[in-house]
Amino acid sequence: MTQQKTAAARRPLLIAASAGVLVALCALSLAVGSRPLPLDQVWTALVHPAGVDPEVAAIVAGTRIIRTLVAVMAGAALGLAGALMQGLTRNPLADPGLLGVSAGAAFGIVVAAAALGVSGLGSAVWFAFGGAALAGAVVYLLGSRGRGGASPVKLALAGVAVTYLLDSLTGGIALTDPEALDRYRYWSAGSLTGHDGTTLLAVLPFLAVGALLALSTAPALNSLSLGDDVATALGRRLILVRLRGALAVTVLTGATVAVTGPIVFVGLVVPHVVRMITGPDHRWLLPASMTLAPCLLLVADILGRVVVRPTELDVSLVAAFLGAPFFIALVRRRRLAEL
Repeated sequence: MTQQKTAAARRPLLIAASAGVLVALCALSLAVGSRPLPLDQVWTALVHPAGVDPEVAAIVAGTRIIRTLVAVMAGAALGLAGALMQGLTRNPLADPGLLGVSAGAAFGIVVAAAALGVSGLGSAVWFAFGGAALAGAVVYLLGSRGRGGASPVKLALAGVAVTYLLDSLTGGIALTDPEALDRYRYWSAGSLTGHDGTTLLAVLPFLAVGALLALSTAPALNSLSLGDDVATALGRRLILVRLRGALAVTVLTGATVAVTGPIVFVGLVVPHVVRMITGPDHRWLLPASMTLAPCLLLVADILGRVVVRPTELDVSLVAAFLGAPFFIALVRRRRLAEL
């Protein structure tokens, strides 16, 4: 009881603290780059662009604001999708990148470009949704076969296998079509750059719908964590709960991959960190993951800008470097229990 009270007291503090850290990291993201900028110049460029050097105003308004907003949106979507996947499958290794969902979205985009000549984000995102849904379904079916059902390790292995298969198919298709190859080079790297305000406006409605679906599933996830039988006894319609959750994961992941490419480990690491602080209540776990995950992605992006100056590392590489040790620690646990 004392532990529950402590966790309950920590929940609003965690969200408030993560929101404060997020604001600080956004400011740092605007200031750090190949050309470091003082924070006072950044602030002036935001509120009064005519009061600073035109080059500084162009860097802040034309590049870094969009890059920072993409990081916030992508991080929130991936953190929310990862927490939702872990709750739906009771699998501590669930993550859109590890279970093939991100690879499926990238595959759908490249197929659309090669077979149909689709190039605009508004059209390509629908193929990302289809690829993400198909990959997730295949992974779940493969991981559910045999005795014991869908165990965490079986799902992780199935996800790795499907990811490698889709990556090879995506690469093969891309090599046969120059336009698809250009898209594949971009998405396979995983980057926050190369976007404008039109891109954000195009993808924002999808992310908003996905977030609303995910957050509305939180009470049902609390029932589902007690087991299917208990959830059914409490009046939960499990098929509808899982379909709504799967739809939310598909929309969040597909829209994110359509913009940034596949970025792994963000959706794996953050929900575990949040769970250690707030406890397993998904009514707090989901929104806290949505505010803390952008912090991790911004840290990865800022590190990528400074460690190899004057060039940069793609954010997906830095995120993988930060998240891989956490994943290894999870796998090496003696008993990988369900959530």
